[in-house]
Parts: sequence; C-alpha cells; structure tokens
Amino acid sequence: MLFVLAVTAILTAFYFAYPTSSNAKSEEKTFLSHNGAMLTTTGDILDPVYSAQTLKFDPDKYLREFNYGRVSKLPDGTTLREFTIIAEDDKLMEISPGVFYNVWTFNGTVPGPTIRATEGDLMRIHFINNGTRSHTMHFHGIHAAEMDGVFEPVGANGGQFTYEWIAGPVGVHPYHCHVMPLEEHIVHGLYGVYIVDPKEGRPPADEMVMMLNGFDTDSDAENNFYAVNTIPFYYQHHPIQIDTNQLIRIYVVNMVEFDPINNFHLHGNLYHYYPTGTSTVPSTYTDMITLSQTERGIMEFNYTYPGKYLFHAHKVEFSEKGWTGLFLVKDKEKTS
Repeated sequence: MLFVLAVTAILTAFYFAYPTSSNAKSEEKTFLSHNGAMLTTTGDILDPVYSAQTLKFDPDKYLREFNYGRVSKLPDGTTLREFTIIAEDDKLMEISPGVFYNVWTFNGTVPGPTIRATEGDLMRIHFINNGTRSHTMHFHGIHAAEMDGVFEPVGANGGQFTYEWIAGPVGVHPYHCHVMPLEEHIVHGLYGVYIVDPKEGRPPADEMVMMLNGFDTDSDAENNFYAVNTIPFYYQHHPIQIDTNQLIRIYVVNMVEFDPINNFHLHGNLYHYYPTGTSTVPSTYTDMITLSQTERGIMEFNYTYPGKYLFHAHKVEFSEKGWTGLFLVKDKEKTS
C-alpha cells in the first residue's frame, strides 16, 4: 500500500506538475456504446483547487470556427494573412469526467485553431514558444525548406520564429509540432487543421471541422480514449443540429497516434469523398473511409429525412471508447 501511494505521488508530481486536491470525490458516469452495451466509468471529480488551472475546450465552438487571420493587401494586390500562434505545455485538460490529461497547446486548445486561407494568399505565422521545451510548426503543403518547421527548433520560454509561404495546394492539411521525439509532441496535442480554399470558392454549405484524436492517459503507448474534436462521446450527448437538404461539408483529419488506422462511418446516408481535398471531383461515394495518421479529406452530403443519425469509427473499439456522435436532422420546411 505504501509503495502504491509513493509511486502515485511521484507520477503526479512529474507528469502534471500541479498540486492534487484533497477533496476529490468519485463520480460514476454511464455511456451507451454503439452495440447497445452500457459503458460505466468512474473518475476523480476535482475541487476548485484544480479547476482554476484546467483548460476548457468547447467542441461545438471548434466545430464551426475558422481563423482567417489578420487580413491586408500588399501593393501588388496579394492578400496577406497574418496569424499569431503561441505554444504552451504542461497544461491540464479534463477530457472525460474526472480524467485529466497533460496537454501541450497551440493558442490554448487541443486541437489548435483551424487556420484558413485562399490559394495564392501570402501566409505569415508569427510563432511564439512560451513552453518549457523546444517546439515548431510544420504545415503539410508546399513551401521552402526553411519554412518546414523541422530543422529550426524554436527555443523555450519565449523563442520566436516567423513562417511565411504562399498558400497551397487547395485542400485540407494538418499542421503539428515536428520536434523530436515527434510522437511525444503530437500525443500531447500540438496539432491543428489548415484549410486552403480554391480561388473560385466551393458551393455554399454548412461547414465543419472534425479532428479525430486519441489520448493515452496512462503513458503505455496505447490510447485509452478516442474522440472527434477532443472530448469523448461529446456529440453523442450534444448532437450536431443540421437541416434537411442542406449541403454539409466536413473537413476531417486523423491525428490518432499508436493506431495505424482510423475510420469514419455515417449512418443512413452516403457522402462524396475528396481525399486531401485537392481535387474538385470526388473519388468515391461511400458511407465509410479509412484513414492512416495525418490522412485527411473532405466529405459532402445532405440528409433527406429528419431524425437522429449516428456517425462513428467502425473500428468498434474506438467508438466504444468515445469516438461516436449524432447528427440531429431537423425538417427545414417545418422549422422555417
């Protein structure tokens, strides 16, 4: 017993670097898994000693929030988009009732902000590293070698670097820290989505970003929780409301570490899928895609009939550990 207590104290001090609460209490939560089984979890619900230091994340806000930067025009007519991105580490986030995870963040959230531009824009990212470790930003896409965020680690405690490139190619791309060990920086949350729109735009749609992520809460190189937009089971308990016959466009990115594949299955419908979003012609019309790590694409669909429709990983272990949600489809004609 004394040994267990000693190990717990050491791990807590090393991993979280925050004082524990002496008033923690146990609270049981029950979730319904995809196959109808009841999944019960028990965790520590911490008192305000912790809550003041705990990051909050709103999956509903993240779902439809796009950061277009500070926009100006250069003398030659080029659109300049400037962004300030601040990296921090060793922050706490409650990812499930009573489950706290040590996150490293871009602008205070996991994932970081969804950065959006139009093909041909000049991108200028002012990166500030306020963490205690070296960090970088590596954007998937086309840019000069010195802007790749691999060989230029930005020092801790205020180090700065400005990334600059021309936005392209069209599509949806991930960005993430590329400091070694790379896996460590990604699993703690230093990643986000970068969208490049075609100059002619895309058809009007209800647009959403879905980041597929996982969390290894006991540091054994296996994920204990899976999610779409960070919080397991969130959209199952807070269904995403959409209208009938409304075009839905989802930018989906898989950033799950440790597992070689992930997937996305939609109930009661099929979607047009554009891998990486670099083509305006869909590659398939399906109800499920399989994604390796950092693989991404664009899904487009609409629902004809109102009701609740499930979406989830068809790797069922993932859905039963949090990667599941619902669309609540409202009849637009009846609600207008």
